[in-house]
Amino acid sequence: MPNQLKPSVCIDAVFENVPLADAVKSVADAGIKAFEFWCWWEKNLDELIQQRDANGMSISACCTKFISLVDPEKRSEYLAGLEESIAAAKQLDCPVLISQVGDFRPGVSRQVQHQSLVDGLREAAPLLEASNITLVIEPLNELVDHAGYYLVRSDEAFEIIDKVNSPRVKVVFDIYHQQISEGHVIHNLMQNIDKIGHFHAAGNPGRHELTLGELNYEQIFAAIQSSEYDGYVGLEYWPKHAPSEGLRHVARWFTAAS
Repeated sequence: MPNQLKPSVCIDAVFENVPLADAVKSVADAGIKAFEFWCWWEKNLDELIQQRDANGMSISACCTKFISLVDPEKRSEYLAGLEESIAAAKQLDCPVLISQVGDFRPGVSRQVQHQSLVDGLREAAPLLEASNITLVIEPLNELVDHAGYYLVRSDEAFEIIDKVNSPRVKVVFDIYHQQISEGHVIHNLMQNIDKIGHFHAAGNPGRHELTLGELNYEQIFAAIQSSEYDGYVGLEYWPKHAPSEGLRHVARWFTAAS
């Protein structure tokens, strides 16, 4: 049976430079019951918990430390950062850790860097499985936002997940990034829905509200809704208009889909 799609708001993007208490309350007032953010080590965890509970919210995701997975010499540092992030996620009752993988290393073959990613995630898997927290690796576009980043296409990300073969290592499918990198988003995400642990969404071009640009998010969400995906869809964009207005509009899509 399909599950109800659950929206989440990335407060570091949608409410950039807004005090935490105001941002979380604005998300709740828009009718959305979860929020996420980037760097837990830059936040006051006690305040996050307080604001989460005061507004009847959940924390859907945050990031692990930004340490390269394509460089095997940094693997022990990555794993140490992951252990710290798992501890923070458990404290926050946060089910998902988002991991970028690092920039492409010039002079090193793509095959070698791909294998380093696989090996590092295989070492990370037991930590994640023991904690019941899911790590999601993030492909990003290199044409607009992240020149030089290693992991650009979702097909390589899904190939890595297959090789790691852990239920706690998946992909965050950022619809905005993948529209730029490869397009064909509904087909690509539906063919690999079991390997996706989190979604991100923004309008393209511009990375603004979901109602702006070329992506038909109502149809994309309807496709996801028809699957057995039971995770969150994170709204990660920089609004052009009043943030609460855009969130309320999109929140109606999720209600209609349920």
